[in-house]
Amino acid sequence: MQITKNFNLSEFQCKCGCRMPSKVFDNVLLLAEQLQVLRDALNTPIHLTNAYRCKAHNDSITGSSKNSQHLLGKAADIQIEHLTSREISTTIEIFIDEGIMKQGGLATYPTFVHYDIRKKRARW
Repeated sequence: MQITKNFNLSEFQCKCGCRMPSKVFDNVLLLAEQLQVLRDALNTPIHLTNAYRCKAHNDSITGSSKNSQHLLGKAADIQIEHLTSREISTTIEIFIDEGIMKQGGLATYPTFVHYDIRKKRARW
C-alpha cells in the first residue's frame, strides 16, 4: 500500500512480521510524510532499516528503550546511499531549524540515523 509518493506501508512494518496495530497507523503516516520531504529535497531514495516495532521485537534489540518512539510508529532508522550518517543528520537538523521538517528526536549512529516525530527536541 503506497502511503506517500515514494514510500510503501510495508517499509514501516515491524521486522518480526507481525501486523501493525491500527492505533500506530496515523503516526506512521505522519512519519512517512516527513521522510518524503527529506527524500524530495535530496532527490534520492531513503532506506528504512527499522520503523515501527512491536514490543517483543523492540525488547529483543540490545540497547533499545522501553519507551522507544518505534513502539508508537513515530520513529525510523534510515540510510541514504552516498551520504554519511553525519551528513544525513546535519541535513535533517537544518530542515528542522528551517521549519521544513518536524521537530523530534535525532541520533547519529555509525551506520544509520534515527529520526522521530515526538514533537519535542531530543538528541543523543
